[in-house]
Amino acid sequence: MHFKINLSMKRILFLMIIGASLHVAAQQEVKGKYQPIQSKTPETKEVIPPTETPPPNEPTLAKDPIVLKINPEELFKDNTLYKRAANVEGIFYRRNEYLGGFVTKSTTSTIRYRDAAFVDGDKIRVYLNDKVIEPEVSLVGEFKGFKINLVKGMNKIDFEALNEGSASPNTAEFQVYDDNGKVIEASQWNVGTGYKAVIILYKD
Repeated sequence: MHFKINLSMKRILFLMIIGASLHVAAQQEVKGKYQPIQSKTPETKEVIPPTETPPPNEPTLAKDPIVLKINPEELFKDNTLYKRAANVEGIFYRRNEYLGGFVTKSTTSTIRYRDAAFVDGDKIRVYLNDKVIEPEVSLVGEFKGFKINLVKGMNKIDFEALNEGSASPNTAEFQVYDDNGKVIEASQWNVGTGYKAVIILYKD
């Protein structure tokens, strides 16, 4: 009888030890699954940038058909203002160049220009509505320019080539901005001496 009691107690003790071991193991497993282990060398957390708010839509500019459908031949037919074209075979720049007409709501515009190729001594004269506003400008490698106040309706800007530098023709890269700093037009001209490159801004 004493032997049976001892055996029963041993079995109970054994089961208690096993139960305690399983409980500890279960706790470790839970900790392993649900409690992250801290890295000895923490990595830098990747910052996800916020979604960029799209800029507001640009206002639709009015398109005056008289301005946007200007015929360059009509524009250049006044020989008191524009030199007659004199191109020959292989020479394309002895003519005036129409750079386009653009409608804007701006009250001012900034015009910038520079030599489009290597700096070779190109010079220009600038007109606004047929009046000289820059008598002589030397084109250099950096942009230079001016700001104009736009009158309602037509604002015609002429760039006249005073020479062709050491390498023909007179070439320039130009940019036209509105009063919000947005580009209205960016392009370049290639004209011979005495010819003009013309851009029109129509203030709505």
